[in-house]
Amino acid sequence: MSGTLNKVMLIGHLGDAVKMHYFDDKNCVGRFPLATNETYTNKQTNEKVTNTEWHNIVVRNKAAEICEKYLNKGDKVYIEGRLKTRKWQDDKGADRYSTEIQCVDFTFLTAKSDNSSSTETTANQSPQAAAAKPPENNEQPNDLPF
Repeated sequence: MSGTLNKVMLIGHLGDAVKMHYFDDKNCVGRFPLATNETYTNKQTNEKVTNTEWHNIVVRNKAAEICEKYLNKGDKVYIEGRLKTRKWQDDKGADRYSTEIQCVDFTFLTAKSDNSSSTETTANQSPQAAAAKPPENNEQPNDLPF
């Protein structure tokens, strides 16, 4: 092992439908924005404050087709992946950077009323991955233990 780790775990809501891009007979990429929220109470004003962070999710091949078929805007999903930063040039020739989450596994958390057997679908076909679903705890602690 090289002594480094690049791993991201997110639970959030889709900000838009999955956009698909097909390259040849077998390869495709799906992209969608994912919103995560942080809620806390401002101790000075006693107001509830919510901050939303947007993440660019990239899914490939069969997993992308599954996401396109079953995910809709607003659906809740658990994503596991790694960070990837891409460098590109805009119209004026300036360097731009985009950070994405390259998805390697996911679990749908929004129950579908039309098909109860597909309430939870994972990209990984192994039974261990389906059993390793993260707990659904919507409470965010205000005090961090470290």
